Amino acid sequence: MSAPRPIAVIAEDDPLLRLDAADMLDALGFDVLEACHAREAIQHLEDRHGVALLYTDVRMPGSMCGRQLAHVCAERWPETRIIVCSSCDRSEAAQLPQTAHFIPKPCAEKLVRSALKALHIH
Repeated sequence: MSAPRPIAVIAEDDPLLRLDAADMLDALGFDVLEACHAREAIQHLEDRHGVALLYTDVRMPGSMCGRQLAHVCAERWPETRIIVCSSCDRSEAAQLPQTAHFIPKPCAEKLVRSALKALHIH
């Protein structure tokens, strides 16, 4: 019997980018839960124990942006690794939690693989 796959939560409001990210993370060995805004991502994090990865954009609709989501995740689920893939400017990226790994869009699989390695997930 094989080991269970780690869980990744994707928070991305653009459906095509979310689908691409979900396909990529699935191919990299994750079970993927998709969210179109931060509140839905938090619900996934609350509902599942031991989420390995939060993969989020910065700019999303709703009362919480991805930067705020990353901070909530870092505070409430410190064991969950965070990748922020966004077209935000560097000043916004500097406001992310220190534990978050920032990748500018477009996010190539090679960059995501490097981030996962740096975060000690793969």
